Amino acid sequence: MRLIIIDGLDGVGKDTHAILIKERYEKKGEKVIIRSHPESDNFFGRKTKKALLGLGKLNKIKASVYYMFDVLRSIKKYYNKCDCDTLIMVRYLMGTAYLPSSLVNFGYRFFYNFVPTSEYMLFLDASTKELSNRLEKREKKEIFETQKALNKVRKKSIKLAKDWIIIDTSSSIKEVSKKINKKLDSLDKKKK
Repeated sequence: MRLIIIDGLDGVGKDTHAILIKERYEKKGEKVIIRSHPESDNFFGRKTKKALLGLGKLNKIKASVYYMFDVLRSIKKYYNKCDCDTLIMVRYLMGTAYLPSSLVNFGYRFFYNFVPTSEYMLFLDASTKELSNRLEKREKKEIFETQKALNKVRKKSIKLAKDWIIIDTSSSIKEVSKKINKKLDSLDKKKK
């Protein structure tokens, strides 16, 4: 089974590109499952979403803890257990960048060594100005979707993503998809 991990800040296009990647492999006759965290199909995902729409430090902590359990639930339920050729996990390891600065490196290393990883780890990136412009179009903003929060989390995420495939998503969806497909082609050839 191919495990593809797609991560990045809010507004960077994670879900959009996960769907395009799913379509790519389905065209080849593969069965693909996407898990985009937080998911609404379980208690932890719903609690995460509720906390993300709240305010204050307590909701930030709740969102982080519930999010972690939502991801762990997906791993337990789907990793090497799904009847699929490709499992795409969206919002996976970089959730640790939302932790307080003193816990980020520890949290990331702990989870990196604890959860399944893959050569197919894509960190989608764009400037926080670009992300803010995209997020302005959303009806409801989450707790971490302010310019200040984006700047803070992006700094931490970029440091954590040093071993990831970093894709700049500032251009059109079509152009970004071409970049992603080129990386996937290269990884698929290595896998054969």
